[in-house]
Amino acid sequence: MTTQSLSAAAARYGDPDLELPVPNETVALQFAHRSVRRFRADPVSDEQLATMVAAAQSAPTSSNLQAWSVVAVRDPGRKARLAALGAGNPFIEQAPLFLVWLADLGRARRLAERRAAPLAAADYVETTLLAALDATLAAQNAIVAAESLGLGVCCVGAMRNHPEEVAAELGLPPHTFAVFGLAVGVPDPGERAGVKPRLPQRAVLHHETYSVADADDVEAYDGRLAAYNEAVGLSGTWTDRVVRRLAGPESMAGRHTLRASLERLGFPSR
Repeated sequence: MTTQSLSAAAARYGDPDLELPVPNETVALQFAHRSVRRFRADPVSDEQLATMVAAAQSAPTSSNLQAWSVVAVRDPGRKARLAALGAGNPFIEQAPLFLVWLADLGRARRLAERRAAPLAAADYVETTLLAALDATLAAQNAIVAAESLGLGVCCVGAMRNHPEEVAAELGLPPHTFAVFGLAVGVPDPGERAGVKPRLPQRAVLHHETYSVADADDVEAYDGRLAAYNEAVGLSGTWTDRVVRRLAGPESMAGRHTLRASLERLGFPSR
């Protein structure tokens, strides 16, 4: 049974026996999220982009610092160069719009400089995390907004493979770095990827205290994801993916040097 033939909740977990109500259209939209890597040539309008950014700015932000920014890229040459820096993913070039979400402490630092005020707390790992989390929360709101407009998206963590080169390509000021990219466009009807099954809730939802036994009970999920992968031309289980992706520095696509790059970009994170 394909995920397309299941209810929204059952498709999300790849479990045809799951009964979970979908109370409204917003939740149904979230359950139906999928990564789109093939796009039609239709442009993403300025109005659609503005709506996505307004939704992003409606996300929570720590202490209202709003420590994020986003760069909208439509130029084919720049998208091609970012694709080359982002593991050669061709859909970055194909997507009519590529958004690069930034952890941005530069704005706060410039404000402090104008007032000759200290900003020593910006040098700590907590503030680096704060900015990256702000950018991520904003982007997630934008994703839901984009999908509500009939657009498809795909997050691109590979913007962290070469963070200094990405910063140079985008003309980023000091104290700013790309957390990830987001390809946006009208999905190509021929896109094979569907709703990828997620871990069962018992693996991620803990009541009062953490249950290691439940968190590690992934055998059934391995089977469901393997079936999904086979249906879309991939192979392997979720456990295979986890241990392969986290095997060591050689599996990190250059990101094992990220700390040094962040320091050079103005994020000492002590």
